[in-house]
Amino acid sequence: MIDPSNTAIAINGLKKSFEETEAVRGVNLTISKGEMFGLVGPDGAGKTTLIRMLCGILVPTEGNATILGYDLATELNSIKPKIGYLSQRFSLYPDLSIDENIEFFAEIHEVKGYEARRNELLEFTRLTPFRDRLADKLSGGMKQKLALAATLIHKPEIIFLDEPTTGVDPVSRREFWKILSSLLEEGITILMATPYLDEAERCSRVGLMSNGQILLADTPQQVKRQMKGSVLEVIPSNLNKATDTLKKYSEVIEVQTFGDRINVVVEGNVAADTLTGWLSKAGVETKMIRNIQPSLENVFIALLRERSEEEPAHA
Repeated sequence: MIDPSNTAIAINGLKKSFEETEAVRGVNLTISKGEMFGLVGPDGAGKTTLIRMLCGILVPTEGNATILGYDLATELNSIKPKIGYLSQRFSLYPDLSIDENIEFFAEIHEVKGYEARRNELLEFTRLTPFRDRLADKLSGGMKQKLALAATLIHKPEIIFLDEPTTGVDPVSRREFWKILSSLLEEGITILMATPYLDEAERCSRVGLMSNGQILLADTPQQVKRQMKGSVLEVIPSNLNKATDTLKKYSEVIEVQTFGDRINVVVEGNVAADTLTGWLSKAGVETKMIRNIQPSLENVFIALLRERSEEEPAHA
């Protein structure tokens, strides 16, 4: 049962078309206050379009949404002061310093006496030593932290993050996530699009999105339980031959390739020794084989495969 008083975002049948392209195809979703919801999917899945509609940047073709109880179609002016948006690309002014960029966004949001808040955010993002540096001279990770500080200057209740760590080095990604964890402790609601499934694991709930639709939305743990069969990780001597060989067996539900190894989704009663035997018959050596817990990536790939098999039938 959904508690309306605790609802941050309620999306009802939201659609967006660009000429003949249907970018978002009837999304229904409810996000609670204080939740971090991860929107996961490949490029072109519709993540950015959905977020831009919720921020009031794009007008939906059909459907509607409410943000903190305000109607997106008719009460956008009441919504804007309560949300923050960090876009995919760095959108601040490269010829202004860190201090000047934050000051500019404070003035846009009509924040009076913003200096104390700016100092607090600079400490929070560890940018204080660099406050006089031009934005154009910052590293990728520092740019994203500056963009987040500018997004938070007016104390929004909800922030929308569109792939905030794409192209950012691993150390900066970890720092960015520490900042997000602190924001959750303050009760801020976060809706984040990410292509990184390891990041999605940290969210309270995730929505797996493809072709403009959310295929599944639940906690990472519950999403993994949707996986049919068990998963065996195999490092074979010949990747292509191993993949082709295993696909021939009816007990194998799916074969997924990850670098130099494959994840083999099998019916529950298939043991590692059985796979080793099949590969050996084909002249493929098994360097390593082990049972693993399904990952979000395993589930997502399986869902995409199921959907691709269903769509021709629907057509």
